[in-house]
Amino acid sequence: MEPVIVAGAGPVGLALALALARRSVPSVVLDSGDGEVVRRAARTCVLRPQTAALLPGVETARWRVWRTERRRQCVERVELDDETSPLHVEQYRLEHALREALADEKLVRIATGSRLDTLEQDAEGVTAHTRGPGGTWWRGSYLVGCDGARSTVRKLLGIGFAGRTSVERYAVAAVRTRLPRPDEALLHRDPGGRGGELTARPLPHAAWRLDWLLPPRGDLVTPEEMLDRVHATLALLHQGSADDAPPAYELLDTGVYATHQRLARRWRVQRAFLAGDAAHLAGALGVQNVDEGLRDAANLAWKLALAWHHGARETDADEALLDSYSAERRAAVGARLRAVDQALPFVRRGGGGLRTLLPGGGAGGPLGLLTDGHLGRGPLGCAPVYDRSPLAVDGKHAVRTDTAPGEPVRDVPVVLLDGTRARLRERLGGRGGDLVVALVAPGTGVWASRHWLRAGLMPELAAAVEALPLAAELVVMEEYPGATAHTVLAVRPDGHLAGAFHGARPEALRACARALTAADA
Repeated sequence: MEPVIVAGAGPVGLALALALARRSVPSVVLDSGDGEVVRRAARTCVLRPQTAALLPGVETARWRVWRTERRRQCVERVELDDETSPLHVEQYRLEHALREALADEKLVRIATGSRLDTLEQDAEGVTAHTRGPGGTWWRGSYLVGCDGARSTVRKLLGIGFAGRTSVERYAVAAVRTRLPRPDEALLHRDPGGRGGELTARPLPHAAWRLDWLLPPRGDLVTPEEMLDRVHATLALLHQGSADDAPPAYELLDTGVYATHQRLARRWRVQRAFLAGDAAHLAGALGVQNVDEGLRDAANLAWKLALAWHHGARETDADEALLDSYSAERRAAVGARLRAVDQALPFVRRGGGGLRTLLPGGGAGGPLGLLTDGHLGRGPLGCAPVYDRSPLAVDGKHAVRTDTAPGEPVRDVPVVLLDGTRARLRERLGGRGGDLVVALVAPGTGVWASRHWLRAGLMPELAAAVEALPLAAELVVMEEYPGATAHTVLAVRPDGHLAGAFHGARPEALRACARALTAADA
């Protein structure tokens, strides 16, 4: 089989190549640049813990408190834990960490100076041409366009990109300074009593990202105006501390950016796919587009890998499995964009009717909706749920836990069969195979694995996992929220619950495997 061609060497393309390599699938990453990561401190990513767990280690900042203020009065203070606290990192640090991880992967080739200009498909693969001295032809089994908002792949496939431009516009600055609340992020509405909106979020190494909402269309922000904004904001954030004088700071980077709302009409054409900014643009009201793009990569990687290992000619099951990528991810992102569109009039212009348009939203008013978007909860920010997925498992043997089928699993301590201790999410992303089977077995955290490997239902369950038609790993855990002893959770490699049942049920495990490989399609 030919490698998978990944067009684009941003975070999504690099993460996809890494996820494929973990599943023994070779790839070629077409990098239109020179391979150097551009250091832009003001270009950052907010990642949900579920997303970050699938990536290589990178230094991030986490805020343990989210504070919302209006006219210098605190209206909400949200304390966060490891499950709910977002991770904040400069995009160049994330890209550098991904490139470092890929440097050790023999299955990944990054081809710099390779700008795609031609794309052809046939029944067995994809042929792509890149510009350069003499030009280069590439042959691949599949191709994924992770080449950004102006995606060449999307244009070559003739896919429309419907939506709206410049929904919101921000001035942004990254500064290094010391502030009184280093582990708190702040949303400040109407800080000076003259309108406006300010967001301040910590970054690694005592740096901060400051965002100011601008009119959707207006004059350019001059360097002098940017400095005035920084001075005024730091003075505001420092008020009430022991030293009223504004702190010294180092200006690291500045910029102005606009958020757009767009969704590609199709995410798959035969053997070519779209992911990340090539497939969707979001970012208004705190929605995090890079996080959504990384979820695209996590969702697509294991499905591509299963189809790739089946051979060049796709079966009906492979077709159904690959189609499920668009069915799940496009539906999830589309729902997010609709929620933002419905909330915008209420949040920005004081419109009404939101409670009837946006279920679960509006109860906390505009500031509550903004908090939801920034913290990854509610209709604007919560993790996607694939409860209506074409890969949904028959609920014949299902039992209930605090995680419903299709939702992301909670990150709990687990024990591997060799006695190694880990976290559940550390076994995802291909590290534990295409399916992670987790048994709730109180006492296993105390006793050495040699005592419980041959006890109770472990032998039967281990044999059932071993017999599955896909790579699977069995782990045990002391407890899981809402689950009773001997509950078994089947977890997809992208961290979503495939199903939960009680006891060693080989037929239930086989049903999960059939569903996740679309074997019944």
